[in-house]
Amino acid sequence: MDSFLSKAVIIMGSTVAAAVLLGCSSTPNGDKGTEGTTAFYVHVQASRDGVGIETNNVLAGKAPLVLRLMGDKGGTFHNFGDSQYVVRAVPDSKNSPVAMQVFKTGNKSSPGDRIPGLIFLDIDNPSGSFSVDTFPDK
Repeated sequence: MDSFLSKAVIIMGSTVAAAVLLGCSSTPNGDKGTEGTTAFYVHVQASRDGVGIETNNVLAGKAPLVLRLMGDKGGTFHNFGDSQYVVRAVPDSKNSPVAMQVFKTGNKSSPGDRIPGLIFLDIDNPSGSFSVDTFPDK
């Protein structure tokens, strides 16, 4: 019985950890921006902690980090004058491949890509980079 209880606690702990990780994307307190936008929080992780993270060619910080993005109310990327929103890991050397995620921005007549809750950038295998959409479809 003790081993069953131990396994149940481990499984519950793993489930809670996954729920916390995937449920972190949110819009607290109705955080509003310009042009009718709302704040969304996106976790950015990389295969190597401490690697530089850029958003649209501006250094945002070092992985892991949380980005505050202003998006449309439906949870999509807003076009603030650029048709794409690019998140990339800054390579250690000029010869290293670049791990990045590119998202289409939009407006009222043409919505952009959905803002994910998690972006993972794989420095060693850039094609292995991915994002996870944690917003429920309405």
